[in-house]
Amino acid sequence: MITVWGQSISGNCWKVAQILRSTGLPFTWVETSSHAGETRTPEFLTRNPLGQVPVVSLADGTVLTQSNAILAHFAEGTPFLPPPGLPRTRVLEWLFFEQYSHEPYVAVARNIIAYQKTRATQRDRLAVCWDKGAAAFDVMEHRLASHPWLTDVGPTIADLALFAYSHVADEGEFDLARWPGVSQWVMRVRGLPDLVPLR
Repeated sequence: MITVWGQSISGNCWKVAQILRSTGLPFTWVETSSHAGETRTPEFLTRNPLGQVPVVSLADGTVLTQSNAILAHFAEGTPFLPPPGLPRTRVLEWLFFEQYSHEPYVAVARNIIAYQKTRATQRDRLAVCWDKGAAAFDVMEHRLASHPWLTDVGPTIADLALFAYSHVADEGEFDLARWPGVSQWVMRVRGLPDLVPLR
């Protein structure tokens, strides 16, 4: 049995649960709150010394960390990840974009406003998040204004990775109406079989 340690409100943890649902792999979920310090216990740190969720344990005890790496692991051999070659490289481009240019701003704004509830004391940081998050959505819009998916091979883990925080971006005060191509793509991803959004 696959075991996932994750926090239900986290988009990064959602990615892992979703690829397992999408590929039909059964798993056990262990709710683990980083806000409550549960990722900093000695027991948890033996699984991931970084003290981060998600963490996956395979049936043989192998431990996997980093949400997009976990996505790729479970998508191997499925339509969600093309075989080695240019189409796979295009998927990887979007995965790296998500972690470097999207998640650090869209997810952080959401966390500050909706979960830390420190909007009033983090105005400068939020201004950066809104500016750079909008720039990330501009990049996505450039692609999605004229294409249904982020790559040319249909829905992939690139779409799942970027959907994770995009579909709840309003919690960070991003209005997706500003990016109609992104908005329509969000609805297409929502319509994928077995997809269960964060909300």
